Amino acid sequence: MGSSITAEFWIDTEDWHTAGEPFRIVSKIPSGHLPGSATVAQRRRDVIASPQDHPLDELRRLLCHEPRGHADMYGGFITPPDDSGAHFGVLFWHKDGFSTACGHGTIALGYWAVRHGLVVPPDGDGSVDVVVDVPSGRVVARVGIKDGTPTGADFINVPSYQLAESISITVSSCDYPISVDLAFGGAVYAALDAAQVSLSVEPRNVDRFIQLGRDIKAALGSRAHHGSYDCYGVIIYSEEGAATFDDDRSKQVTQRNITIFADGQVDRSPCGSGTCARLAVLFAQGSVAPGRSKLLHRSVIGSVFEADIVSEAPSPVQGFPACVPRVRGQANLVGRMSFYIDPADPTFPGFLLR
Repeated sequence: MGSSITAEFWIDTEDWHTAGEPFRIVSKIPSGHLPGSATVAQRRRDVIASPQDHPLDELRRLLCHEPRGHADMYGGFITPPDDSGAHFGVLFWHKDGFSTACGHGTIALGYWAVRHGLVVPPDGDGSVDVVVDVPSGRVVARVGIKDGTPTGADFINVPSYQLAESISITVSSCDYPISVDLAFGGAVYAALDAAQVSLSVEPRNVDRFIQLGRDIKAALGSRAHHGSYDCYGVIIYSEEGAATFDDDRSKQVTQRNITIFADGQVDRSPCGSGTCARLAVLFAQGSVAPGRSKLLHRSVIGSVFEADIVSEAPSPVQGFPACVPRVRGQANLVGRMSFYIDPADPTFPGFLLR
């Protein structure tokens, strides 16, 4: 199949990480690469449904795959918003395609928007909202400001809710049945208590978790589908002690997780949309409540997101409540890159070893 790229060019990116997870921002997309549809969600569908390699998908591979990226790379193409109610839109991407949601990316975009003057921060201390249209809906990065500099951001997600409880499956990497919960946090996640497979959530077990994540997605199949969404990720979590209470009797639940998303990608952060999915399950279980409790969510590398519930929301799923979750994290600038794209490169448009 022929390439849509016939001449060499340069493309600029700005690379950030949120709690250790990379996010490569492309603010200027080459002419002719972006679908002309009216919404971010439809643009994603148009790229995915293209009968041949779409130019934007080819650009994704060039920036995500080796030698410019790696198997766990993540990024986003900045697009126009759906309407004037948002500052901009974004198409999230990874090594296997385009995702519907990305909490760590939204946090990074909040920092990026402030630093590039897309929003006007308050004088002195305060916060500013960066409103972003993503394929799963409209989200907000509420960026905290101190002396004109971002100090943290709250990712306020679309309504999130549990989809199913204790689905029993058998996978090849275990010789006994395991059970998972399903939840929606802008994408569909399956969650497994690591105690079921006698594994601790530590970097030394990453390869086993990758295999387990792939096996769980395969075993679930269409049972994990929710409307147009399939199963995006598998969250393998462990409890870190009993819940604690602050002086004002606010409850804190602490968990550590590793999220395996797409086809075997490892999230270095606690996973933003995955944290929302976990919060939705805890809400359905009665373990957390709006305004009175929070989830301290640690990643496999030990980085932290703090999450709570802004409010309850109408639920589309009978038997499970929905909530508007909020996830707090920090992003850091890694570098500004200028990549040379050359269709004559023998590795064009990139490769993967995993």
